[in-house]
Amino acid sequence: MCPRNSLAALPWFHEALPRLDSPPTTAYPRPIMYKHRVIDEPGRRLLRMTVNDSAIEIAVRPHKTLLEVLREDLFLTGTKHGCELGECGTCAILVDGEPVLSCLVLAIACEGKEIRTIEGMADGPELHPLQTTFADLGAAQCGYCTPGFLLTAQALLDENPDPTRQEIKNALAGNLCRCTGYLKIYEAVELAAKRMRNGSDSEAKR
Repeated sequence: MCPRNSLAALPWFHEALPRLDSPPTTAYPRPIMYKHRVIDEPGRRLLRMTVNDSAIEIAVRPHKTLLEVLREDLFLTGTKHGCELGECGTCAILVDGEPVLSCLVLAIACEGKEIRTIEGMADGPELHPLQTTFADLGAAQCGYCTPGFLLTAQALLDENPDPTRQEIKNALAGNLCRCTGYLKIYEAVELAAKRMRNGSDSEAKR
């Protein structure tokens, strides 16, 4: 191998170095939160669905899971890869309001469906009460499993505004966490339910 000072003497060496005053050569895609269409290619199928209240049209490969399309094609990386066997709940999202393990669902099976990921949980700058209580009570530590817990808990509270502790445990039984020991998560869901029933955080804290 040539030492670095020997490389510096070569005429092409400095040309190969990026200039500090030049724009970056790689354009990284930004998260897509609007209507997105990819030109159809051989082997792809056009998929139409609604993601976080935005109409989406995208050409996908038939073998790709919904998890892969969300992360790799739509750049919605809040949905996490976990076991990819349907056993950990890390990839949970909402499909037509119901919790679904996105690692087990083919994207093309979601034609016409309404998809909700963690990126669409907040109402603009206003966090969902569950997001607030998870932060207030320390229910999220490493945070990797948190999106799945939040969306699954949201589906529970949408259906049952006043769940018991056992009903919360049953609803979240498919979501695994290796940090919190679950108690703080259950308490956060209970507190969010209370705040939502009372109509505002300030009322519930009184």
